[in-house]
Amino acid sequence: MRLVANARKTLVSGHGATVAMLLVLGVLVPLLSLLAPEDSPLHLSGFTVALLGKYLCLAMLALALDLLWGYAGLLSLGHAAFFALGGYAMGMHLMREIGPRGVYGDPLLPDFMVFLDWTDLPWFWWGFDSFLFAGLMALLVPMLLALVFGWLTFRSRVSGVYFSIMTQALTFALMLAFFRNEMGFGGNNGLTDFKDGLGFELQSDSTRALLLTLTALSLLTIYLVLRVLLRTRMGGVVKALRDDEERVRFLGYPVEQYKLLVFVASAAIAGLAGALYVPQVGIINPGEFQPLNSIEIAIWVAVGGRGTLYGPIWGAVIIAFAESLLTAAFPEVWLFALGALFLLVTLLAPSGLAGMFNREPER
Repeated sequence: MRLVANARKTLVSGHGATVAMLLVLGVLVPLLSLLAPEDSPLHLSGFTVALLGKYLCLAMLALALDLLWGYAGLLSLGHAAFFALGGYAMGMHLMREIGPRGVYGDPLLPDFMVFLDWTDLPWFWWGFDSFLFAGLMALLVPMLLALVFGWLTFRSRVSGVYFSIMTQALTFALMLAFFRNEMGFGGNNGLTDFKDGLGFELQSDSTRALLLTLTALSLLTIYLVLRVLLRTRMGGVVKALRDDEERVRFLGYPVEQYKLLVFVASAAIAGLAGALYVPQVGIINPGEFQPLNSIEIAIWVAVGGRGTLYGPIWGAVIIAFAESLLTAAFPEVWLFALGALFLLVTLLAPSGLAGMFNREPER
């Protein structure tokens, strides 16, 4: 009886509901989209499958910010930058897959470079014809940026609202840079019109189902790994940073190193989310760097319940779904509705949606 009670408690908890939701979206939904007849009410169109994949990418991004803000106490208002950089890395590979091959079998210049009368491929595009290289860059570039920015910031003991402002300035500067045509990333239009990836047609139903499965399982794996790591001694130190940084420093722990580690790990997760986002949405442009996007990520985390891991996942999925509905029917109402939701949650339910579940006591 005790085993049954414990199993029931796990299923109704936030953790159990999150695992079940990701397994359903990663396994059951793709199977229904491929196997159910088109006239069946269980059949899901390719557009719906791609939309669900987009929601899970945004949930991964919210999870990345929750690791930094909810556990280390560092509110970043520039996480859209890491997400966009990962997306650009994957977009560059997909652009290299478009069109015929040259004399030596290499892809020709992307269309926007031909339009701008460029004759040679820029050096920073070298290697992106390889999927493995592009995947590594989607992780390494955000990590390198977080490493340099975090090292300069944390060694100066910048924290609190000053850290938030500096991260917002970072993503704003990157947005202005990527808008310039001479940067070599497509300017205002960005990178789009992707056709194939690893030989698979991106617009086909089977590819969209595969991408949804890959996204759901990646999110589930990251969620479970973080859940385990945050219960270790290292996780205890990270949570102590959030509660009383000066006491942790007084006890002799290298505070700046722990902060930098969490910041770089969070950037890597955001970069992976961006890399999975681009082939499912079909475009990446400088608009993804907007500071407003980073603020919206923080709202997802706050509404879902920061410091829980599963709360931000639900917050991102629910708010993204609501945005899809409201922007289609009442586009002028959406921002007001989002602001009202944030105020209500802040005033009436500070623990967010996670407060609806039984929170496990932290050790």
